[in-house]
Amino acid sequence: MSTDIVAPADQEGTRAVLKTWLKKVGDAVRVDDPVVELETDKVAVEIAATSDGVLSEILVEEGAEVEPETVLGRISESAAPVAEKRAPAAPPKQGAAPAKVSEAAPLPPGIRRLLEEHGLQAGDIPVAGARLTREDILAEAARRAKAPAAGVRSVPHDTMRKRIAEHMARSLQVAPHVTAVFEADFGAIAAHRDAHRAKFAEAGANLTFTAYFVAASVAAMEAAPAVNGRWLEDRIELYDDINIGIGTALGEKGLIVPVIQRAQSLSLLEIAKGLTELTEKARAGKLVQADVQGGTFSISNHGVSGSLLAAPIIINQPQSAILGVGKLEKRAVVRDDTIQIRPMAYVSLTIDHRVIDAFQTNAWLTRFVEVLETWPAEI
Repeated sequence: MSTDIVAPADQEGTRAVLKTWLKKVGDAVRVDDPVVELETDKVAVEIAATSDGVLSEILVEEGAEVEPETVLGRISESAAPVAEKRAPAAPPKQGAAPAKVSEAAPLPPGIRRLLEEHGLQAGDIPVAGARLTREDILAEAARRAKAPAAGVRSVPHDTMRKRIAEHMARSLQVAPHVTAVFEADFGAIAAHRDAHRAKFAEAGANLTFTAYFVAASVAAMEAAPAVNGRWLEDRIELYDDINIGIGTALGEKGLIVPVIQRAQSLSLLEIAKGLTELTEKARAGKLVQADVQGGTFSISNHGVSGSLLAAPIIINQPQSAILGVGKLEKRAVVRDDTIQIRPMAYVSLTIDHRVIDAFQTNAWLTRFVEVLETWPAEI
């Protein structure tokens, strides 16, 4: 008797790829042991065994794309494994292990001339038949033209980078992006943070400015509910729950967007705790699928890496808007007819113009900035 290992029915991300088999055929497994890992543009998901036994079959090869509910392999109650059923190895590419022409072999004048034109030696060129031909030389010249030049390092795309690229390109194709930019004075939230950071730390929360951005975003939704909505072909859906995704950089790997669920029901301390936990899990590679599902709005705090302004920030489909927060810096501004030095940052809202218009965009940003600048009086 055997048990199927099945890909999840609910997949978060554009496509899933089987990243790694964590067990090999013949390995003993127990219930809840991780057996295989899938990866999308958003998260890596470990699939656990649902029964004790032996991994008896592998039906999907590493690197293959996986549809929801695909049977990936099987666990047998028998101690004797069934043959491993992997996809056949790809045939060697033409010329992968080719014959080469002896340097001492006489060559026709036309072949010698073509070699000289391309700066090639006969002994370096793979041949398809018994002798070196014009086609062999041209094929090798084309291959070398495509190869990285000296001093260039080639970095193959990993699964997450390819999925991110597809997701971003698709977002620009389907949604007309428009970006509005406001300026915000961080003086009030900076003072509040300085006064409460130690108390939050005692409660296990790192009080970052992002926690204030989440809380202010919740308040701003009252001014423009469509920002927490989604375009469908026959309607716009507006959500009561405000599930806010936070773009989190993973270094060279890319980025991921863990989600603060039902942010409208959370206090600032609860938001800060949630952000602390999700950020630590993201950077340790321990996010699970539930951590990145269900987002209705996203925040890109790109200013932490130094940029003053980024536009447009690509909308995380199928959402309708994304907030961008630029670098915090002290700038001279006019307040009450006096020039003051204030902690300022540019904040932007990039919207799907099918769902949201300029009036709603500006109303949302007006309320967002107002909450930050009057904290905590306004919420």
